[in-house]
Amino acid sequence: MKIDPNNTWRKVEERLKRETDPKRRRNLETVLAHMKAEAAGDLDGLMATLSTREVPHYHAYGTDDPILSPRGHDAVRQFYSTFVASGAVKLELDVHRLVADEDFVITEGLMKIAYPGNLLRLMGHAVDDPGAFYLFQTPMCVIWPMDADGKVIGEDTYNGGDGFVGIAERKLGPGDIVAVKGA
Repeated sequence: MKIDPNNTWRKVEERLKRETDPKRRRNLETVLAHMKAEAAGDLDGLMATLSTREVPHYHAYGTDDPILSPRGHDAVRQFYSTFVASGAVKLELDVHRLVADEDFVITEGLMKIAYPGNLLRLMGHAVDDPGAFYLFQTPMCVIWPMDADGKVIGEDTYNGGDGFVGIAERKLGPGDIVAVKGA
């Protein structure tokens, strides 16, 4: 049940080692910077990867929660500020497939997030230890549209199920969350 944030960008780094097309490289480098800034909880770093040409717009398909689909720089910054403050930034998208072209990057894999027990209780989940972390997991596909400058226009996310189902039985232990290397 380990969460290793470093796996989030492993495939992107592997692809960059062999990618020769300058636009695809630029797009992959932007997504890599975004992933590492998210893992570090670096709001300014995250915002620096977003388009200034176009209005950033996130879409979380499969939910009607408007908080998960922010539109505009201020709303996206608020989304990330809230996310970082929640303590749920210990995450890993173990990317199985990666596609990159001149206009999009697509990452698909298993999303794992260490949710703090106290946050889960506030969300209505019965967990036995509010001081512990619990494993949220679901298959996820992220489509990253890019602008002409190679900046992220948004994230279109598709989840393969409700990662909260059974979360109370997935308490993480002290060694289950791997530290971020070089973010």
